[in-house]
Amino acid sequence: MKPLWMDLTRVAHASASNLLAAVAPSYYLRLTGQTGRGRAEERTSDVADYFLRSFDDYFRQLEVAATDIPAWLAGKTLLEYGPGDVPAVALLMIAYGAEKVWCVDRFPMLRLSEKNVAVLELLLGGLSGSALQRARGCFLRHGDLRSGFDPARIEYRVNASGLSGLRQCADMVYSRAVLEHVNDLQATYADMASALKPAGVAVHLVDLKSHGLHKDNPLDFLVWPEWLWRLMFSHKGVPNRWRRIHHLQAAEGAGLKLTNVQTTSTADPADIRRVRPALAKPFQDLADQEFACLGFWMVAETRA
Repeated sequence: MKPLWMDLTRVAHASASNLLAAVAPSYYLRLTGQTGRGRAEERTSDVADYFLRSFDDYFRQLEVAATDIPAWLAGKTLLEYGPGDVPAVALLMIAYGAEKVWCVDRFPMLRLSEKNVAVLELLLGGLSGSALQRARGCFLRHGDLRSGFDPARIEYRVNASGLSGLRQCADMVYSRAVLEHVNDLQATYADMASALKPAGVAVHLVDLKSHGLHKDNPLDFLVWPEWLWRLMFSHKGVPNRWRRIHHLQAAEGAGLKLTNVQTTSTADPADIRRVRPALAKPFQDLADQEFACLGFWMVAETRA
């Protein structure tokens, strides 16, 4: 396998855009059109359906029946990592009973664009009764989606570290395809554990694929030396490349108790065999099963 870093044009372009993301993150986001859901153009209805599926998925992982969600959420405070450009899942959490949701991101992505407002309108259109009134109460002016979110219900924070800094405030912490992007895995899980109340629960979907940054083999993004990967990508929020074992170790090291880990997709064994001789140093000693896992759900709780 030809070393990927021999592609000097790619290294130069990626390094230059990484510098831009470091010095002007807001401009970089506008330039690249990032939403937190990928860059593909989406219909408004598709985006709304994505948020509804995400909401349902969290409670499916927690083994909470749909009819029991309002009772389970009642009065709870939640923390969401990486809400993207519109905190629609947080809105649904409030609608169905949560008291407050903190939404934390590394980048200032929140946009109440016409499209995002239309997505929120679709979600509200699927609600009724007290759930609708609770959702409408999430805005600075009741029911005015363009007025912005009331921080007493949905508080949006931007920290360069991506950490919340909360202390025993959250009953539940959740994220979807976010933890594979954090710069400091150990610090993130420590922040998560610190934010949770006693008996709190964390539920995360982690996507370990290349996110389009491979070349010939879906796993060849693991070939780049760590220093060069950081030079090209450290400020863009692209995959940090850490594998499942690194996440599980970080969670347990932070004092969380893993209660369920479920693989969502797997790699072709042939791809693993081809890439193994060229792996970067951080990955050379890992077992094949860690490369086979391309995504997983993780549920954890604070230890008694």
